[in-house]
Amino acid sequence: MHLMKSLAAATALIAVMAGGAHAKTLVYCSDASPAHFDPGPTTGGNDFDASSRTIYDRLVEFEHGSTKVVPGLAERWDISADAKELTFYLRKGVKFQTTDYFTPTRELNADDVIFSFERQWKQDNPYFSYLPNLTWDYFQGMDMPKYLKEIVKVDDLTVKFVLNEPNAPMLANLAMDFATIMSKEYADKLAADGKKEELSTKPIGTGPFQFVDYQLDSTIRYQAFPDYWKGKRNIDDLIFAITTDASVRAQKLKAGECDIMSYPAPADLESLKADSNLVVAEQEGLNIGYMSYNVTEKPFDNVEVRRALNMAINKDAIVKAVYEGAGQTATNLIPPTMWSYNKDVKADVYDPEAAKKLLTDAGVTELNTELWAMPVSRPYNPNAQRIAEMIQADWKAVGVNAKIVSYEWTEYRERGKQKDRKGPFQIGWTGDNGDPDNFFATLFSCSAIGVSNYSSWCNKDFEDLIQKAKVTPDQAERTKLYEQAQVIFHDEAPALNLAHSKVFMPMNKRVQNFKVDPVGIHRFDDVDVTE
Repeated sequence: MHLMKSLAAATALIAVMAGGAHAKTLVYCSDASPAHFDPGPTTGGNDFDASSRTIYDRLVEFEHGSTKVVPGLAERWDISADAKELTFYLRKGVKFQTTDYFTPTRELNADDVIFSFERQWKQDNPYFSYLPNLTWDYFQGMDMPKYLKEIVKVDDLTVKFVLNEPNAPMLANLAMDFATIMSKEYADKLAADGKKEELSTKPIGTGPFQFVDYQLDSTIRYQAFPDYWKGKRNIDDLIFAITTDASVRAQKLKAGECDIMSYPAPADLESLKADSNLVVAEQEGLNIGYMSYNVTEKPFDNVEVRRALNMAINKDAIVKAVYEGAGQTATNLIPPTMWSYNKDVKADVYDPEAAKKLLTDAGVTELNTELWAMPVSRPYNPNAQRIAEMIQADWKAVGVNAKIVSYEWTEYRERGKQKDRKGPFQIGWTGDNGDPDNFFATLFSCSAIGVSNYSSWCNKDFEDLIQKAKVTPDQAERTKLYEQAQVIFHDEAPALNLAHSKVFMPMNKRVQNFKVDPVGIHRFDDVDVTE
């Protein structure tokens, strides 16, 4: 009842702010609270939904519903013949948002672009460490420091990215959330006022919606930015009703308390599809649910132990019980719909007796371990607690005792990436840009250790292949390299590849033009509602 009152009050307040009783309101039942509103150092889809895809823009964007790169804040770009220089030509007249805490005095220019990247790159930038324990996980995990030589201001509306060597995925990388463009003028003012941390709590962007306020763990409120460079959006008032339980989100959608919801539980799909007031959009997911072994921890440093533990897990039973027809067992890290998928790699065989023998041969007769279970539901892992219980039972049958542990989502990920983490760690990934590099390098490169490589796995042969693929422009050649990388990944087993899933998006029929994005984000800038 309390949340309903706050939502009603939020709706009424924003309707007044938007200028009348006819303001269009969209309530989105989201799944988790954002860590904050700066997309640079965050990694969760819920963080991006609340910040980069509402408040901000990038130089280039993904076309709605696809991974095609299209102009954003840059109206066009040139790439040099040697592929080492990318020159972006910024739109003229792009305004930053005006709020009760900041009034910009100028429009977007090259200084904002350079600041947005250098704050993640240059240790002498005043924002490099502006929050406690800050890490730039994507910037580091995508190897940007390795590839970026310099970013040059040609003039106020022209910026040149100079690379140390060619990087085939670079343009797509710049459409990702970490590449969001911030206001240098606003950042400078906060620094001068001794309030740098407010860059993450009181955001200012160029995007379709501007921030109004955030009730912790309850409600985020936005309103349409009237001077948005594409024109004011159809939705006047956008409200995120944070609802961590998937079944409660479904109940709220059915009751009309929200218009659209994220990550339905597979068990709720049938009743959602049967509701005449609702429509359920669906798409094959660009994702992987997996479990990382910390290969620096004994006995998980032994590949034979990792392979034995994989063989002891009945993946078919897990997918049948947990995904309920919305998933398929995973053989490779990338899904079968992605180019370069290696169909010749053989799936793990469920064989408890062989697993027992491998463990015995490796000198492991009694193993006690922690087993990490995500606290949130995701398409790639709808119920990590249930999966953990099934793995726990499978391992018990081969003499492995697992204690299930979990934490709040942001803390879970922070603890998980520590190099001394104990026990296998359930996690997953939805691709950011449609490029295999975004799976192989982002999740398992050597430079991603301590960032998004939850296995702390650094394999020279695998690394050589994925790094060569980055600098190879020809897709056929890149495909061969990634096919070889998948063989190594399978043989070395730094993780259990569990499942790929479909993505479902239930919404009220009054919601118009919402597109399911393959990169797993929720965008409302093109959405309308009928009254």
